[in-house]
Amino acid sequence: MKYKNTKNVPYYIFGKGSIAQLMDVIKDGYRVYFIDYYFKNKELINKLPLKKEDVIIYVDTTEEPTTEKIDAYKDYLVKINKDTPSTIIGIGGGATLDSAKAVANLLTNPGKAEDYQGWDLVKNPAIYKVGVPTISGTGAEASRTCVMTNVKTGLKLGMNSDYTIYDQLILDPELTKTVPIEQYFFTGMDTYIHSFESLNGRYRHAIGDAFAREAISLCKEVFNSEDMMKDENREKLMVASYLGGCAIANSFVGVVHPFSAGLSIVFKIHHCEANCITMRGMEEFYPREYEEFFKMADKQNIKIPTLEKYVDKINEDTFKKLYNATIIHEKPLSNALGDNFKEILTYEKVKEIFLKMLKD
Repeated sequence: MKYKNTKNVPYYIFGKGSIAQLMDVIKDGYRVYFIDYYFKNKELINKLPLKKEDVIIYVDTTEEPTTEKIDAYKDYLVKINKDTPSTIIGIGGGATLDSAKAVANLLTNPGKAEDYQGWDLVKNPAIYKVGVPTISGTGAEASRTCVMTNVKTGLKLGMNSDYTIYDQLILDPELTKTVPIEQYFFTGMDTYIHSFESLNGRYRHAIGDAFAREAISLCKEVFNSEDMMKDENREKLMVASYLGGCAIANSFVGVVHPFSAGLSIVFKIHHCEANCITMRGMEEFYPREYEEFFKMADKQNIKIPTLEKYVDKINEDTFKKLYNATIIHEKPLSNALGDNFKEILTYEKVKEIFLKMLKD
């Protein structure tokens, strides 16, 4: 048997106010910052060790990363002759962190972003990069992928590569203080969901399981508490997010994420919210986790959205698009359901599952 050679983030700094140590971990030379647009003209920018020659790219996260957008970031850096930075720094949530990782890969590998959607297609080491998450849950800070949507093909898939992993993280729970409460829950639940998908799949080993179990345990502590956003819980969720990302680096997701990807492709719903909507149709596949998920949502007074507002757009053609955008994710679906997953997830079955997301 041949075992997987697994890589995790080599260095991280964890603690309140640790953003102040960013200067200690970036390299000499000019740097390129990818920063969530939310922080433009905010106090956080004043905490960064910016130099005159550095480049800031503010990432508009109203839409998730696309291959076209990643190509545009790279082309811009080439155009202004800033395509060989010493360091790329990603500051934000999953979309921003993934954008930084993707561009770091593209600057050292020829071609376009769409050329690297898949597993281990990136051949050259990326630009040295530092990740600074400002919301917890996606695990993008720890994972070996950066998820992008190819609008032309309808494929939502990342650059899955060891070269995608951040070289250094700064995990500062103070940066998650201003996250809106619903977004905090939806994003935090990404950790819970991809961790239980990992544990329920067939591509697992003991180390990945340990990461996933601890991530789930921390999520339960946070989301079953009276105040999920108090300082202690924001610290716990940041740790859970990191561990959940490590869990997925050792495994694959399961049924939830492909259906979530379908919602993102067809209705442009953000990933973490789409995950939570998808949970409405997952009782059959994950009965215990389904029950736990909705109990935690009730505990935090979070209303899980439905697809009801899209009902006028839903017809047979829509279901075909949803089916195609879901079933294309062979690795996670075979992880969860086996090699015959297409026999289980027939078109009618997939349609039935999406219909469960229409109403409470």
